Amino acid sequence: MTNANATARAALSFSCLGHLFAHVFEPIFYIVALVLPGELGLPYEEVLALIIAGKLLYGLLAPGAGWLGDRWSTVGMMAVFFLGLGTSAVAVGFAQGPVAIAVTLALVGLFGSIYHPVGIAWLLRNAVDKGKAIGLNGVFGGIGPAAAGLLAGLLVETAGWRVAFILPGLLVLATGAAFLLFLAKGWVVETKADRVPVAAASRGDTVRAGIVLSVTMLCAGLIYQATQPALPKLFSERLGDGAGVGDAALAVTMVYLVAGLTQVVAGHLADRYSPKLIYVLSYVAQGPLLVALAWGAGLPLVMVAMLAVALNMAGIPAENLLLARYTPAKWRGTAFGLKFVLSFGVSGLGVPLVSLMRGLTGGFEALFFLLAGSAVVVAAAATLLPRERPAALSEAAAE
Repeated sequence: MTNANATARAALSFSCLGHLFAHVFEPIFYIVALVLPGELGLPYEEVLALIIAGKLLYGLLAPGAGWLGDRWSTVGMMAVFFLGLGTSAVAVGFAQGPVAIAVTLALVGLFGSIYHPVGIAWLLRNAVDKGKAIGLNGVFGGIGPAAAGLLAGLLVETAGWRVAFILPGLLVLATGAAFLLFLAKGWVVETKADRVPVAAASRGDTVRAGIVLSVTMLCAGLIYQATQPALPKLFSERLGDGAGVGDAALAVTMVYLVAGLTQVVAGHLADRYSPKLIYVLSYVAQGPLLVALAWGAGLPLVMVAMLAVALNMAGIPAENLLLARYTPAKWRGTAFGLKFVLSFGVSGLGVPLVSLMRGLTGGFEALFFLLAGSAVVVAAAATLLPRERPAALSEAAAE
């Protein structure tokens, strides 16, 4: 194995771990939020609001993180990500009272904002088969919520909600220490250009794709961001009279584990076929499933949720490839940062949306009808993306 291949594999490994950690702590909070009302003396809707600042920072700070990765150092920003995220998560576990919990969750969002613009840009610069690498990376992003649901449910019931933050926080810190060792040994390296360059898009196609993807990423992000906090409560209410926190956590785990694994297949397909087509079809199929979630119950509810979330995640590799195709490598971190302003920052308003609509209607039916409409908007807007040139498709297949 050449040194270049070794560093590429190290980049893939740490990028995948970073993606897992970037998606762990928010779902942990949603499981913890099922028991915090009794401890804090607050209604569920107010407990849910404690994470809003963290969610907004998670998205809104992403462009700055991506710009620093592009202009300063991707590996330096990854080190800050691991160490800062781990420390913040441990701090949540020691926080006393709702204000302290909200502040420490905001710090989790601040350091968590680094990963997507920096880690994914770093991965794409090192990757040969970009779709396959994004798909594998996406699996770890999917495993994050799955592992979080299972771990949080187990720890909340056996050791308390604080340990549910402290234990994974320590694991992130340990990974950060390993990353610093690899960096010192030269086993992970800085890179500013793609290992396998692709033909540059025209200025007109770049502008057109930027406008269309801004709309689709906002609506797609809203679906993801609103579904994630809604599912634990939905499962706890509709799985049956005997269902508890552990049952809801297990259901969430199964949904996100299976959904995350679909990204390997979706990434492979996006390498071999049209990312635009895959992107459109994944959202065409989501609409009816989101409507079905409004009325489902029991095991069928879990199955429908699994399919809906799987299709949402299946669109991610294609979306990332499309964004990378229309962005120069040297600005890719900044571009991914802007993406996550939309998909995790602005669409992070999905959490207060869940809280608001739940409070107004007493259920989730109106919420899922709204999300189904968002899926229709994504599918329709994505058809307006630039027509893919045969050369671009053949280049993707040859990578």
